[in-house]
Amino acid sequence: MIYLFAVGGMIILLDQVTKLLILHFLPLFSAREIIPGFFNLVHVRNTGAAFSILAGASSVWRQGLFVGLTIVVVGILLFAYGKLRPDDRWTRTAYALITGGALGNLVDRLRLGEVVDFLDCYVGAYHWPAFNLADSAISVGALMLVISVLRGK
Repeated sequence: MIYLFAVGGMIILLDQVTKLLILHFLPLFSAREIIPGFFNLVHVRNTGAAFSILAGASSVWRQGLFVGLTIVVVGILLFAYGKLRPDDRWTRTAYALITGGALGNLVDRLRLGEVVDFLDCYVGAYHWPAFNLADSAISVGALMLVISVLRGK
C-alpha cells in the first residue's frame, strides 16, 4: 500500500498545484496559446463527469453522486490493489494512477463544487474536451490496466 499512497499522493499533489497555478494566473474562461494549432492552456470548470456528462443535472444530486461514486471506486481500487501480487508493479502503478487521479478531482469537487480543467488539445477547429492532470492520470492508469488484462496479469 505504501507504493499506492506514494504514487497516488504525488498525482494528487501535482494535480492540485497545477490547478492552483491556473486559478491564480489564468482568469476563468481565458486561454493562452502554447503550441499554435495544437495546444492551449485554458481555465474552464466542469460540473459534470468526463466530457461534462451530467453537467446540467441538479447540483446537489450531481455532487452527491460524483462524491459517492468516487468513494466507492477508490474503495474498490484499494481492495483490488491489496489482492495484487507484490511483483506486479505495472498493475500496481495503474491502480495508483487511477486512485490519485480520482482523488485529485474529488478534492476539487469538495472544495469548489466543480473540477478545474486547463489542458486544451486541438487540431484546427476540433478540440478535445479540456482536461487536467488528474484526468490524464486516470486515462493512463486505465490504459495500463487494459494492457495488464490483455497480457494476462
